[in-house]
Amino acid sequence: MYSILNREHTMATKTTNTKNSKSTKKGLKYSKEQYLKWYEDMLLMRKTEEMVGHLYLKQKFGGFCHLYIGQEGLVAGTASACEKGDKHITAYRDHAHPIALGVHPKYMMAELYGKKTGLSKGKGGSMHMFNKEINLMGGHGIVGAQIAMGAGIAFAEKYKGTKNVTFCSFGDGAARQGILHETFNMAMLWKLPVVFIIENNNYAMGTSVERTTNVTDMSKMGLSYNMPSFEVDGMDVEAVHEAIADACKHVRTGKGPVLFDIKTYRYKGHSMSDPQKYRTKDEVEEYKNDDPISKVLNTINKNKLATDNDIKVIQQRVKETVAESVKFAEDSPEPEAHELYEDVYLEEYPFVKEYK
Repeated sequence: MYSILNREHTMATKTTNTKNSKSTKKGLKYSKEQYLKWYEDMLLMRKTEEMVGHLYLKQKFGGFCHLYIGQEGLVAGTASACEKGDKHITAYRDHAHPIALGVHPKYMMAELYGKKTGLSKGKGGSMHMFNKEINLMGGHGIVGAQIAMGAGIAFAEKYKGTKNVTFCSFGDGAARQGILHETFNMAMLWKLPVVFIIENNNYAMGTSVERTTNVTDMSKMGLSYNMPSFEVDGMDVEAVHEAIADACKHVRTGKGPVLFDIKTYRYKGHSMSDPQKYRTKDEVEEYKNDDPISKVLNTINKNKLATDNDIKVIQQRVKETVAESVKFAEDSPEPEAHELYEDVYLEEYPFVKEYK
């Protein structure tokens, strides 16, 4: 459960899973279906990204590659608590987000390969996953850029009179950008419908939180703007879901933004080229004891929500989906040359007209 740091901003802490409430087992907060979905979704994220790392090392595609492995509980809990019209914007560690929002991973894989069937038609690559249909407003490679952009999206939703919430995710390193303070000030002044999420995995590239700030409880960054601010256990998908659901109740009533410092951990380096000399192997293994996927599986097993065979069926389905995604990416066509001039802002220089 997240800690309440400002009593004036206490939000409701009791949530229910209305979609599957009839099948909720006594003693559990959520339904059997919800736990099984969390397990399968997070396992699919994990296995897909493990394959991505393997393919990257085989030089199947190039560029930067930042894996989300270990942080799946954060995006899975956010996705299960949001509504269809809500918007999502994040940083460049963005492979898991489209999967959490319901997109088949083959389209994310094709984007990595630079194929025209990719989420961004092969033009964005690893750091720029985008999908209008699920309101994923992109991964962004400029550190902290999405903070102001997320507020801008929320402003548009308020201007149009919708009840949609914008979820703006950024890392603990991006929280050091000056743009955060300008954005927080305006977001509170205009009471924008945005939930700011610090994906706090302890390290900004290779620099620990302790080495970048005197205040290690990063949720306190919102308090000077009178913004409701909370700390959440990101390794617990239930805690994330509950916190996000409560924040949405607050934001949808026009009360303005909420900030979450969601504590999580990445098992891999900042990127595939990271030697990880800033932390020990023992530290990584210790965090794996708090793995979000294992936690959900333990809940499923403890409460007999599924048989061993049921779990094996899920695992096999995930394995087949990953294999399908790789085949789809490798078999998909390359973008044609003329597509270089499509979907971009471009002055009509003579050579462009001649090329067309």
